Amino acid sequence: MTDEIPRGLPAPPPLGTAALPPSTYGGRVVLVTGGGTGLGKAIAAEFARLGADLVIAGRRAGQLEAARQELSAVPGAGRVTAAVCDIRDPERIAEVFDAAQAAFGLPDVLVNNAAANFPSPAEDLSPNAWRAVVDITLTGTWFMTREFGRRHLGAGTPGSIVSIGASYAWTGGPGFAHSAAAKAGVKNLVETLAVEWGPYGIQVNGLVPGLFPHADMTEDIRGGLERSAPDAKDSRQPALRVGAPRELGWAATFLASPYARFITGHTLVVDGANWQRRSLVNPEVVPVRTQLGRGPFTP
Repeated sequence: MTDEIPRGLPAPPPLGTAALPPSTYGGRVVLVTGGGTGLGKAIAAEFARLGADLVIAGRRAGQLEAARQELSAVPGAGRVTAAVCDIRDPERIAEVFDAAQAAFGLPDVLVNNAAANFPSPAEDLSPNAWRAVVDITLTGTWFMTREFGRRHLGAGTPGSIVSIGASYAWTGGPGFAHSAAAKAGVKNLVETLAVEWGPYGIQVNGLVPGLFPHADMTEDIRGGLERSAPDAKDSRQPALRVGAPRELGWAATFLASPYARFITGHTLVVDGANWQRRSLVNPEVVPVRTQLGRGPFTP
């Protein structure tokens, strides 16, 4: 009898492989916030591959234009347009929906991906730092969701919302008190609005990514990963690998698709079971300040 060798979860199919029939989103409009970079762009690419007309929204015109060109070149993509939008501004959000509706029609799917985050000991967070994260991550998500819901309720049409969450909405997030509180609010909105709007044909779901390294990761997040596991990201995951961004895109396209119509009020975690990992013996407690390389707190 030989010793079993852990191999982890198999690699996903290659980039460009469709998880659903090619025409799943043909003639449908998908609006993705934060769609110009990172995981938002990866999610948008999978909707494009399935024939969607895309509206990508974000705060930086240059990044959005580069992403628009890239997404337009995805095989099977429909039309793609970009809209500069700060989701903290309800009036600008209404203008984006007006423009999308005039160009392609009322968006059938909203992906709330835009968020803000940075690591900090809770005691170091200024009022402005707290507001910056909560206003984008929670309030901005609410403003987008509200505009989408009101337009579909007024038109009497069904729709689907997918809001990107985080696993520390359940567990708390030491070092990320502002973001964890905001993401807990996003999760609660998913559960609340699924019940309120289900009778009108509007699905509301959440999607939580695990570790999906990508070129647009911020320096502080990248630095944290390098400090904690410079050469061992894979060995610290139960899957023995990290996620490929397209895997998150496949999950999003499924949740918003006709094949998931009876799934609503649910938050799907796509992280290879990493958030459920526990050790037989708890590791030594290291204060957040020490983990972040901060000195003693001084008021």
